[in-house]
Order: sequence, then structure tokens, then C-alpha cells
Amino acid sequence: MEAFVRGRVEYLPTYEAMQAFTAARTDSTADELWLCEHPPVFTQGLAGKPDHVLDAGAIPVVATNRGGQVTYHGPGQVVAYPLLDLRRAGYFVKEYVYRIEEAVIRTLAHFGVTGHRVAGAPGIYVRLDDPYSHQALAGPLPADDPFRGLGKIAALGIKVSRHCTYHGVALNVAMDLEPFVRIHPCGYPGLKTVDLSTIGVSTTWDEAAQILGRKLAAHLAP
Repeated sequence: MEAFVRGRVEYLPTYEAMQAFTAARTDSTADELWLCEHPPVFTQGLAGKPDHVLDAGAIPVVATNRGGQVTYHGPGQVVAYPLLDLRRAGYFVKEYVYRIEEAVIRTLAHFGVTGHRVAGAPGIYVRLDDPYSHQALAGPLPADDPFRGLGKIAALGIKVSRHCTYHGVALNVAMDLEPFVRIHPCGYPGLKTVDLSTIGVSTTWDEAAQILGRKLAAHLAP
């Protein structure tokens, strides 16, 4: 899988380019990984509900064909789009999602941060009280906080067409997080969203993109 750092690019043309790339693929088309940064945009997944966008303001809302609900992309976030032939890779969608999440967890570990999965809520989360803690999350999910003090640091939404993937994962590095309070992130009212900067990790977009790109290439290999 070859990685292409596309840098800051508009969301909609990138989405359309992913669709075109996937539609034109043949069995011999090499897999690619696009690493991008987008200007401010809210994107809705197929399950997205309009009332999960509380106040878009001047930020555009783009309907997409990925899974999941509404999320935000903006400067300071690394968005990774694996364009992968799953049949050739030799595994199915559930494992694909697991491998993407594992690549994010390993990227966070590079910075000393512990990433957590939450059953039924794709993406990666960190403990708000101690992002570096390895302590297991224990006990039942409290009704008033199903995320048990976690904040979301990476959102995941994918599409599979003819066994080939597009869309992908977004890792928050050093962002203006205010737009996340204008939505129910990924459909969850009140879900806290964090980035590496707010939990005390100082890095650049380029460094985070490079590390995430390497981890994804390694973990998505057949």
C-alpha cells in the first residue's frame, strides 16, 4: 500500500476522487492510502440524522455514503483514507475496522497515550482524567455517561464497494474543537471530543500523519 500525503484539500472533491478511484479499480489496481487535512466541514453518514447537527453556522454540511453519523473535519486533523481491495487482502470488514483502530491505538502509543475501544461505538477514545493510563475500563455503563469518562480522539466511517474500501479514519491532532459542540458527535449527545494537543501532546500534523500512515500500512497488510 503506497501512501500519498495530499495535504490540505477540499472535502467534496476528495470524496468524489475516492469514488472515482474505486469505480475504476481492476483486480490489478494497487492499493493506496491518502493522508489529508480538510478545511472546516461537517459530514453526514448514511445513518445521519439532521437533528444531530445543532448549529452548522457557516460550516458546510456534506451528505456522504459512508457508515456512521455526523462528524467534523477541520485543520489540525489527520484524515486517512485507505483505498484497499479487501478480497486481495484476505480479510473481512469487521477485521478491517479492527485493524484501522489498532493502527490508531499504536499511533497514540507512540506519543505515550493509551487508546481505548468502546463496544458498539467505532473509533478510538482516551480517558479524560488520565490519557496515559493503562487501567482497564471496568463496571457497567452508567446511564448518564455511557462512555465512562472517555473522550473521542479518532472517528471512523467506511464504505465498501465491490470488496474495495474508501472513506476512513480521522485523528484529532491540534484542532479548534469548538465545532464539535455544534453537533452530536457520531450521533452521541454530549460526547466529549479531544485532540492530542488538549491532552498534553505536542506534535505537528506532518509527524502525526507520517506515523499514522506507517501504522496503517503495517496493520492493513495482508
